[in-house]
Amino acid sequence: MSDKILLLPDNIANQIAAGEVIQRPASAVKELLENAVDAGATAVQLIVVDAGKTLLQVIDNGSGMSETDARMCFERHATSKIRNIDDLFHIHTMGFRGEALASIAAVAQVELKTKRPEDEAGTYIEVENSVVVTQEPVASPDGTSIAMKNLFFNVPARRNFLKSNAAEMRHIVEEFTRVTMAFPHILFTLTSNGQQLMHLEPGSLKQRIVQLLGSSYNAKMVSVAEQTDYMNIHGFTGKPETAKKTRGDQYFFVNNRFIKSAYLNHAVMSAYQELLPADSFPMYVLFIDLDPTQVDVNVHPTKQEIKFEDEKIVYAFVQAAVKHALAQFSITPTLDFDLDASIQQLPSVSQPFTSDQQQKASGSSLYQGFTQKHQAHFIEKPSGQELKSWRDFYEPLPKEEALFDYEKTAQQQHLAIQNKRNRFEIDGDTELTQVWNTYIMMPADQSFLLINQQAAHERVLYTQMKQAAAGTPVIIQKSMFPVTLELSPSDAVLLAELLPDLRMLGYEIEPFGNNSFVVQGTPADLEDTDEKHLIDFTLEQYKHFSSDIRVSNREKLIRSLARQRAVKNGNRLTDREMRQLVTDLFRCEPFNTAPDGNPTYLEFKQDQIEKMFGR
Repeated sequence: MSDKILLLPDNIANQIAAGEVIQRPASAVKELLENAVDAGATAVQLIVVDAGKTLLQVIDNGSGMSETDARMCFERHATSKIRNIDDLFHIHTMGFRGEALASIAAVAQVELKTKRPEDEAGTYIEVENSVVVTQEPVASPDGTSIAMKNLFFNVPARRNFLKSNAAEMRHIVEEFTRVTMAFPHILFTLTSNGQQLMHLEPGSLKQRIVQLLGSSYNAKMVSVAEQTDYMNIHGFTGKPETAKKTRGDQYFFVNNRFIKSAYLNHAVMSAYQELLPADSFPMYVLFIDLDPTQVDVNVHPTKQEIKFEDEKIVYAFVQAAVKHALAQFSITPTLDFDLDASIQQLPSVSQPFTSDQQQKASGSSLYQGFTQKHQAHFIEKPSGQELKSWRDFYEPLPKEEALFDYEKTAQQQHLAIQNKRNRFEIDGDTELTQVWNTYIMMPADQSFLLINQQAAHERVLYTQMKQAAAGTPVIIQKSMFPVTLELSPSDAVLLAELLPDLRMLGYEIEPFGNNSFVVQGTPADLEDTDEKHLIDFTLEQYKHFSSDIRVSNREKLIRSLARQRAVKNGNRLTDREMRQLVTDLFRCEPFNTAPDGNPTYLEFKQDQIEKMFGR
């Protein structure tokens, strides 16, 4: 019997290994930009064609490479960053594995031009499928230019799994943002399909953050700066009013390397605990500097997951630094220990405590619980009268009253919904009452409904927009004074991807260059609104839904617009508005849930309520 185990050829082994490092064009962007930074470059250009599928090129003015180094850089595990095992624990560079260029050369056609300042001529190398095709001297400026063409040309299955150009471009911008934010002293430019998307001049960290995340943060950031013998932390965190519904604008860097850490994110969120609602996330850009021996970056090929020697110390330090920064700028709430003058006039304070009152107070169970031994956790036995009907209260509803019974046929389910709809129809005599400017109370047959106005309106708008997307586009009302929107680079790429679907839903928005857009028209049925706030909120909601891969882009957009346009809880509605909303709700299919799956109303039956009162 012949042997079964064979040694794979180098080109196949390289393609397998490349899958861990180069997952999409953005992965190559990260590796090439980090190499340019390690080379000491002061100016770096990123050129992209077709979201990196056709061309992805990085040009820098760094130290360049010799002819031998230029040839060696495409070999696996060939690196200038480490020499022995101890160097792994003293890493100060971005790259160190020696896998990036070898992986890129295994799945793309690569052209390299490089020259050191002391050399008269540079070196040109062409690599295809891990094989050097051409090597010759060339006239070249100081530095290095690496062009990656036709990504995954030799791995068709991997190329087919790439997303649309707009989606891949979003990932490229994301990686570009992470690297450029860590090095604000370097000039970076990004050009896509011949159009310059970003030109980032050297400057301070705050200037770079504003360039990347938008001018809205310019006056709404708090400086964080703490130093100890163990570690230092610096950067900026956003004021509570800048919080968003997604985690997009959150960046952690350890020794200038971007990392993902739910553990450290929790430390920051705990510092904001009393300042933000549970579903809001603050902006932060925080840099942690500590001894490389205290952190292990050799955990994952992307180097975005790391391990700390003592993560509890790091957690406590980050939490304390953010809290201190917020308190220093008078953002955290303070306690007022001055006694209100009105309290002084209360009878319990101003009137004497008589002996009769003292005797009465000392006989209470509350007083005994605080003064006598073994009484603090003593619970008096209830009389039983008030709990006599507890079993009745928790008895399940009759099966025929359930809205959905999965044992029923589809026809029976449909009939049950129709019966429900008929019971809830309103007429001119139906009285609707708004409670807390949030709920609509509506009487029904031997019951009443408590309708959440925002959830109900989201369902109505969602249904209308779904019908518009499947049929005739929404009528557009042209703006007399078009509004210009200035977005962050990443949001600009996202909005450009959504423009066709937005137009079908009644929003006429045109690119205006340099991450700007002009709103030429909005849906004709949309009342006067702040277009910039509407678009910003919609983009945030869209990113909030982006984690659900089962939902199409159009579905995410419709959900986002429905949530943005819906009447918010806390708004006062007229009787006419309430009637129209309730009527529209029960015309929807389904009508009992909002697009996010939460209920639009709760039904309280008469017999249930009577049982609660012991009747």
